Amino acid sequence: MLSRFEEVGLINDSAFADAWVESRHHGRGLARRALVQELRTKGVDPTLIDEAVGQLDSEQEETTARELVARKLRATRGLDRDKRLRRLAGMLARKGYSPGMALRVVRQALEEEGEEGEATEFLVDDEY
Repeated sequence: MLSRFEEVGLINDSAFADAWVESRHHGRGLARRALVQELRTKGVDPTLIDEAVGQLDSEQEETTARELVARKLRATRGLDRDKRLRRLAGMLARKGYSPGMALRVVRQALEEEGEEGEATEFLVDDEY
């Protein structure tokens, strides 16, 4: 019976896996590692998982990680740098990003924010 559904296109694991990756990466910001795990849990064939997750390249994954950190950065203001680093890197880790990428992206975001903050403080001090 299932094979008949597959024949007429009602069951298509490849299309499902592709749609899952597209939806969960762009909607929730999940990294390849998390997507692979979710598709395995759903019983999708490993070859189809590799093909679907192969849609995402490292650059796209890092861009998404940067966007996630940028959205959460403001909510961590007022906390000390180490606590911010842990919270933001932890958020990325829970979404499947590697520790190396998570730390690199968060550190860079904090440095960029610090540079902007220092420039603003300098301008304020200079006005008086």
